[in-house]
Amino acid sequence: MTSMRAAYLVEPGRFDLREVAVPAVGRDEVLVRIARTGICGTDIHIFHGRYSAEFLPLVPGHEFTGHVAAIGRDVQGLEEGQPVVVDTNIGCGRCYWCRRNEILNCPDMRQMGIHCDGGFADYIAVPARLVIPASPDVPTEVLALTEPLACVVRAARKARVTFGQSAVVMGAGPIGNLHVQLLRTIGAAPIIASDVNANRRDMAFACGADAVAAPEDLADVVRDMTDGRGADIVIESVGLPQLYAEAQRLMRTGGHLAAFGITGPDETLSLDILTTILRENSVKGSVAGMGEDMHDALTLLTHGRIDTGPFTGAEYPLDRIQEAFETFADRPQDLKTQIVMSGP
Repeated sequence: MTSMRAAYLVEPGRFDLREVAVPAVGRDEVLVRIARTGICGTDIHIFHGRYSAEFLPLVPGHEFTGHVAAIGRDVQGLEEGQPVVVDTNIGCGRCYWCRRNEILNCPDMRQMGIHCDGGFADYIAVPARLVIPASPDVPTEVLALTEPLACVVRAARKARVTFGQSAVVMGAGPIGNLHVQLLRTIGAAPIIASDVNANRRDMAFACGADAVAAPEDLADVVRDMTDGRGADIVIESVGLPQLYAEAQRLMRTGGHLAAFGITGPDETLSLDILTTILRENSVKGSVAGMGEDMHDALTLLTHGRIDTGPFTGAEYPLDRIQEAFETFADRPQDLKTQIVMSGP
């Protein structure tokens, strides 16, 4: 076990599959043999050069699961061969933000697959404190959904979603449909999902939305299903300024906008300050799951609270990663694509 395959994104739009040395394992690290890694929307942005381009060449991938292959000499509580998932957000562990589980705000924060090499490889060495043991009874294709589900868990936590609240999910892609399922698990009602793609609207309905609507019909549907008030919570899960503007109009007085979809760095949201104050509206940003979000997401997956079937159909071997990325936009029916490195 001296060499491995790793898919380096050497420039926007081009992967280079290389044979490289297996990472050395530090005294407080764990070597994980990666089983599979999901393709995230962030990975697509990196592939097209719209995000994290300054870190290329890079091995992307932060939605991975695998098995413990080796353990540093100071690591306790883990065993070789054990299935695990990994919290890919690396903070200093000591600062104000790390202590509050707001690791993305840590001045020393790095994310695997975004700022440093990630999971499109056979092996990865990670800090032991970020390794979370998983049940061997849960399939690897399900465990690979832990990180994206953790992002959704964090968004719901930030929005303080509770039972009986009306919710709108703008965007019925993979994350949007995870939002729908988690909202239903929590007990939000009614749940209304919207997308430009009719196939994805159908998927959202199958995932538990009470109603689905094309964007041009969404305002009328929300009005009809909330007695004219507007929604308690609106989740923007696409990342378009025009949708953020529409989300504000869909909220009820005193409602909450969950800002989740990532926009370009120069795109801004126009906020009517007086209306926001007088209506007591709120806006909260959220993007990545970390810490307890990962543990909670894994618990939900382990106990079958999420229907993972719609998210586990598309698989590509590592040597076809270029094709998987190039065809991603042409496969809207595939809510999630996973790159397979090794067997279960």
